[in-house]
Amino acid sequence: MATSLIEDTWAGDDVSVAEIERELARLRDATSSDDSQPNLRTSVMTHVAWVPPDWLHMAESTLLGMAERHPSRTIILVPRPEESDGLDAQLSVRCFPIGDRAVCGEVIELVLRGRRVEAPASIVLPLLISDLPVFCRWRGQPPFGAVELEQLVDVVDRLIVDSTEWESLPDAYAPLAELFDRTAVSDIAWARTERWRSLLASLWPGIKEVRSIRVRGTRAQGYLLEGWLRSRLGHDVSLEVDENERLEGIDVDGKPAPFPPGDPPNPSDVLSAELDRFTRDRVYEAAVRAAAIHA
Repeated sequence: MATSLIEDTWAGDDVSVAEIERELARLRDATSSDDSQPNLRTSVMTHVAWVPPDWLHMAESTLLGMAERHPSRTIILVPRPEESDGLDAQLSVRCFPIGDRAVCGEVIELVLRGRRVEAPASIVLPLLISDLPVFCRWRGQPPFGAVELEQLVDVVDRLIVDSTEWESLPDAYAPLAELFDRTAVSDIAWARTERWRSLLASLWPGIKEVRSIRVRGTRAQGYLLEGWLRSRLGHDVSLEVDENERLEGIDVDGKPAPFPPGDPPNPSDVLSAELDRFTRDRVYEAAVRAAAIHA
């Protein structure tokens, strides 16, 4: 991974969106005028991340690990509804060396205080790069039906969640499914089952008669794998989950399935792969709808 170089930064409290735009333009101009190394501002998307304070450190580490692969304008929204109304900002231009040049992206970290939490679209829309896709990574369980989620769903081209981070399972899959016709949805918990799904599919035709699975992994992975099998096979499949932080094994009708080849990807690799997807995943959507039946 390339080392991140922060070329210039700016921070302000109780700022306006116009002030953020002005300071962002100044940072870009300052970076471009640096003759020590030719810098290219190459954004392929706008990446929005809704990050409650408890998730901030983990989110920043993940974003740092993938920034050179997806140079973008990253807008990190940190909600603090318990504080007095206001908007605080920290801006930076981060450059990554590629040969004798550096590719630069912008990071806009915004703390939404008080009622500003309820109007993220009015803040995000002026900061989007026109004609580029917009992705939103939502850390933790989304507040389904809340105005902040509703606004961002209508702004973004893809919503990226990780249902492993959710407490209300499988109940939360039902309101998630209601979003599928409004925006494309990715689930990192689902992405982390890909090697195992490929393995189970390779057991065809024997797998078509499966009646039960025992998953040693997260609850989310268990529900999604069971939902996937039930939606593909057209019959009920009972589920037992031996909770684990990562997916370490699956028993099919009481017999251990072979271990799939390869190593599980790191968080940056998983998120990077989801940012390369531009269409709906109908197989995932069917698995979620089947998992929601348990709710």
